[in-house]
Amino acid sequence: MKIKESLKTHGQWVGKWTFILAATGSAVGLGNIWGFPYKAGTNGGGAFVLIYLACILIVGLPIMMSEIFLGRRSGTSPVNALRIAAHDTNSSQSWRFVGWSGLAAGIFILSFYSVIAGICINYIFIAAQSSEIVNSAEKFNEVTSSPYNLLFWHSLFIFLTAFIVSLGIKSGIERMVKILMPMLGFLLIFMVISSAINGDFNKAIEFLFAPDFDQVNSQTFLSAMGQAFFSLSLGMGSIMAYGAYMPKDENIVSTSFSVGSLDTLVAILAGLAIFPIIFAFNMEPNSGPGLVFISILTAFNQMEFGNFLGPIFFILLTIAALSSSISLLEPSVAYFAEKQILSRKSSAIAISLFAWTLGIGSALSFNLLSDFYIYDRNFLDFMDFIANQILLPLGGMLIAIFVGWFIPDNLIKEETGDFALFKLWKFFIKFVAPTAVFIIFVSQFI
Repeated sequence: MKIKESLKTHGQWVGKWTFILAATGSAVGLGNIWGFPYKAGTNGGGAFVLIYLACILIVGLPIMMSEIFLGRRSGTSPVNALRIAAHDTNSSQSWRFVGWSGLAAGIFILSFYSVIAGICINYIFIAAQSSEIVNSAEKFNEVTSSPYNLLFWHSLFIFLTAFIVSLGIKSGIERMVKILMPMLGFLLIFMVISSAINGDFNKAIEFLFAPDFDQVNSQTFLSAMGQAFFSLSLGMGSIMAYGAYMPKDENIVSTSFSVGSLDTLVAILAGLAIFPIIFAFNMEPNSGPGLVFISILTAFNQMEFGNFLGPIFFILLTIAALSSSISLLEPSVAYFAEKQILSRKSSAIAISLFAWTLGIGSALSFNLLSDFYIYDRNFLDFMDFIANQILLPLGGMLIAIFVGWFIPDNLIKEETGDFALFKLWKFFIKFVAPTAVFIIFVSQFI
């Protein structure tokens, strides 16, 4: 107990909804507002949505509850949370390396996530000045072909992230999520209403909610499972770190369902904001990552009030990205602060600088290093592969195995209570979740 208490130096969230907003902010990011719509578009629409929802329930929520349990029980960063849990259950201290993999994944993701988020900031101004005479594909190539342009916006986004995290839990992260998340919700609802007025809303509803199982194949299941896993920020230590600041009187089960529900709601609303516009202007919903930066900008260029709606959309993307980026940085900063290696501010600066340096390679992979490949991938794609396709599923699978097989039920119930679906959750965390994540992991190498 003395070890645990000595490490609880970060403070706690104030109020139940603060944790829900913070965890939802961690989960909601470009993966929901950008990734979900184009993955739905390329995987059969409604069929993908149904499979995605099933994956959230049987894989995402069980692992999320496990991460919150580990974080709140110790009140520490992921590395120390796993070290303490291993000590208390007489398990191998090697489990703490799962925490280390989460920290590494968070930094790697932040490095290239910041580059994409920087482009989103850039597009706020581009959309405000754009017109239908602008070729959106050419504009995207112009934006990404300039290393100086990408590095400027990448640097700005990293600075904003580091500044918020350096202020601490209450003055920094908590204060910002209370501002960012309501703004995100308001802007998203505004964009859905705008799309219903200006776009083909009926066709979007049919596309998202009328499943076409003829288009479903094994790749659809893998894509839906991967999207559910990534969109909830699992395996990277963020939810575990945020769980460490969760007061003991809050219910882990109901809170997890609230976060999962809000995260899914944002993804669905993003689809309802984007697809009516896509269909109204006879564009393809399966245009991949270019859906946001090329197709959507083209549509805004042709819309009445497009110069007003376009910037709002990209502000929405930027807010979502920032709410996630602070959760990517926090686990590493928390660890360094706990170990008193550096102060919180110095940790935030040092780790952000490291992520910024890695991000240079991702920014240059659009231009100067476009011909540089590591195992048939450019630098950005390679970092994405290591983090999202190896470290995250591996970390999530090991967390499920550790909690499901090594943590006694009585220790779990001390934090969660003896809730009605405990046996069902235990079955999912022991067998279903690790098996499903293992399938994701192995699929990357086939």
